[in-house]
Parts: sequence; structure tokens; C-alpha cells
Amino acid sequence: MKAKILIADDEKEIRDIVKMLLEGEGYEVMAAADGQEALSLADASVDLYILDVNMPKLSGFGAAAEIRKHYYAPILFLTAYSGESDKVMGFSVGGDDYLVKPFSNMELLLRVRAHLRRAKDYGLASVPEVAEREERPGIIHYKDLRLDLDRQSVEKDGEVIVLTYTEFKILELFLTHRKKIFSMDNIYQSVWEDEAVGDGTIMVHIKNLRKKLKDNSRNPEYIKTAWGKGYYVD
Repeated sequence: MKAKILIADDEKEIRDIVKMLLEGEGYEVMAAADGQEALSLADASVDLYILDVNMPKLSGFGAAAEIRKHYYAPILFLTAYSGESDKVMGFSVGGDDYLVKPFSNMELLLRVRAHLRRAKDYGLASVPEVAEREERPGIIHYKDLRLDLDRQSVEKDGEVIVLTYTEFKILELFLTHRKKIFSMDNIYQSVWEDEAVGDGTIMVHIKNLRKKLKDNSRNPEYIKTAWGKGYYVD
């Protein structure tokens, strides 16, 4: 089946070029002129969202925050700004990646392919159901958490905790290497591999992960901070 991509940009020229480029690669594409229209088109069949940050009626950040309440397909932001604070804001509302304008067609296609591949591996479009209670290789138990590496799902006290791909990989890293302190560089090399991200980005993902796990950052039960060194799980 064709992957379905929803793009939203208030600049018609950019919208048309991106749509033509993606359709040329065989993707099914829907286009919106602003964040509000993007929300009206969002549903569980969308495999990837490409949202311009600065749009009328509703910004890309605002649209992403609403989309994340129901859907978990990757979100790629398009922006004219490359500052760290903008990236932190984007990741805070549930974004997965940033592409700074002007960008090359090849760079866009590479990002799209990478996120669709990861989304397929992760297998999430909307809130998942609780997996069957079976114990087998690939299940990690830690306190009241149950991490399923095969299904890439997390439960806390039997309740599914929906994580993004990146959040899941960070938690998997910590739980499969208990007591090891991971520096920012360690986390970056293990989770992002060849993608360049800053320390602020990593900290935002860990903050979001703690929030979803209801882990108090001042007295964490799961992800602990080794001040000046990094993060770890007992």
C-alpha cells in the first residue's frame, strides 16, 4: 500500500512542489493551506505529517499538539529558522524532525523515507490496544513497567503508555543497560546514529519521556540524573 502523507504550508508554491515531488515517489499526498485545514484532514490513515511552522489560523506547532492527542505518525516540521529554541519547542509538542528552508529535494526525500521506515518498524498510527499478556524473549520488566521490544510497546501497571519512536529507543537503551550512565554523546550515538541533534533536543525527549511515565524529575523513580555526567536507570 502507498504511504499517505499530509503536508501543510501556507505558501502554495512550496505546497505544490512538495506534493509533486512526493507523488513522483509513489506516495499518496494530501495538502492543506494552514494548520486548521491540516487538523480537518488528520486521521489514523496518515503515515507522515509535514507541517510548516508559521501558518495562519493555526501554526504548525499548534496543529502538531492537537494531532498528538490522537495520532502518533511522525511529524516533520518545515521552518525558516534553525535556532535551538525553535527545535526545542517543536519537539515539546510532539514533533520528530526539522527541515530548514530552503532545503534540497533529496534531503526532503531522505527524511521522508527514514521516518516512514521507522514508523513501519514502530507500527503506530493511533493509540494502541493493550498487547496480549504473554511472556517471551524480548520482554523487559522494570518495576511496574513492561517493555515489549518486538511490538515496541510500553505498559505501566497494565496501561499502555504511548511513546514516539525516539522516546521508545531512549527507554530501551536505558533498560537494556541498567546502571550504566549515558552521556549526551552516548545517547546521541546510540539513538540518532548519523543524525545531528543538540543536547537541548535530547533533554526535551527525556523530559517528555519522564512526563509520560509520570516520573518526577526532582525525585525520579525510573530515569535518574547523574549530575554533570548523564542519565541512567538503576
